[in-house]
Amino acid sequence: MADSSGDTVLTTPLNALHRELGGRMVPFAGYDMPVQFPAGIMAEHNHTRTAAGLFDVSHMGQVRITGPDPVAAIERLVPGDIAALQPGRMRYTMFTDDRGGILDDLMVTRRENDLFVVVNAACKAHDIAHLRAGLSDHTVEELADRALLALQGPAAAAVMARLAPEAVKLGFMSGAEVTVAGHACFVTRSGYTGEDGFEISVPDTAAEALARLLLAEAEVKPIGLGARDSLRLEAGLCLYGHDIDTTTSPIEAALAWTISKRRREQGGFPGAVVIQDQLARGTARKRVGIQPEGRAPAREGTPILDPAGNRIGTVTSGGFGPTVNAPVAMGYVATGHHAAGTPVALEVRGKMLPAKVAAMPFAPHRYAK
Repeated sequence: MADSSGDTVLTTPLNALHRELGGRMVPFAGYDMPVQFPAGIMAEHNHTRTAAGLFDVSHMGQVRITGPDPVAAIERLVPGDIAALQPGRMRYTMFTDDRGGILDDLMVTRRENDLFVVVNAACKAHDIAHLRAGLSDHTVEELADRALLALQGPAAAAVMARLAPEAVKLGFMSGAEVTVAGHACFVTRSGYTGEDGFEISVPDTAAEALARLLLAEAEVKPIGLGARDSLRLEAGLCLYGHDIDTTTSPIEAALAWTISKRRREQGGFPGAVVIQDQLARGTARKRVGIQPEGRAPAREGTPILDPAGNRIGTVTSGGFGPTVNAPVAMGYVATGHHAAGTPVALEVRGKMLPAKVAAMPFAPHRYAK
């Protein structure tokens, strides 16, 4: 199919199912994706927080890296400590450039004989090219014949216990080959909502059958991109291209926790000198949470001012948080204004709305222990 610009829009293996379920489809990262289902974004958000939501994230890139010591190889491209992972464990990290900017964020799972990597849909082609250029002595295989489903929420484990009991044994940020209702899958206990949950890599030919089995469980409902965004915002999780990009470093983005002592000291990744200097000297700005007063949300691009009216930053993500029943946002502010509780103002349609810097996450994380 093509969008209004004439560009081809790709579909996931669940496209027909989304339409059957009444999904309102929109172009997203080059794919035809459901932004919401008939229940609506608010209901979908709340259902994920109280039961279990099923998300189609098949537009994400799934990659397998093989060759001599793939762990050491990928550490040439990322600041994450992949060597410290035991087989079956996974880590959140990012590709950095020579200036310390973030090319993309990604998940890396160390397996016995390879690495399983998940990258963002919008950056997929660039990321795979970047991996192949940087790991020319390795095989970088895009797993284009696999779909990716995310089951998220406090009831996710109970649902998986019925369909794949072995999956429930996984700890947070770990993965394994698991048979789910007869389908050979690679399952990780992870997600993008702040809730307990699982991401299920399944052959694309089995994706719709597995999705229907999951949706047949009483606790599970389909969830679209709208609720995915409000859930991750409440959880204080970055969205690439909005909260992080090549103009932001991991240190400015409050992601220093992703870089271990060994990687900080040894470097060996793009932009290491810049990042090491920022760790030692600090940065001019910081990513923070913002809690507006009242009910009006502050959207991306909203100027952040100090009480005297001086501009000190910009909102990078914002909207209404159904769980906290209030608007929430995140953005960058000048260092010195980043402490939780610092009063600020938001310039919305020419009006100065009071707000304060807030600790994140806005809704507590409830990951599996």
